Amino acid sequence: MATKETVNNVEKALEEIRPFLLSDGGNIKLLSVENNIVKVQLEGACSGCSVNQMTLKNGVEATIKKYAPEIEEVINVA
Repeated sequence: MATKETVNNVEKALEEIRPFLLSDGGNIKLLSVENNIVKVQLEGACSGCSVNQMTLKNGVEATIKKYAPEIEEVINVA
């Protein structure tokens, strides 16, 4: 199980990313942080977007790792 600090840092990262997703008609929800793996759910336009994996890796995962370097991977749970 992740520490409260790690979860808080992940939430801060998502708050930084969220305005960009909202501007494209999407959103993101944090599902869990376990064993240094973050599970999220892309919502709205992001859930069916053809480039959502690129957004997930290059945008979401990179930003989360900036706030919480211990995170190893971010997974979208559809």
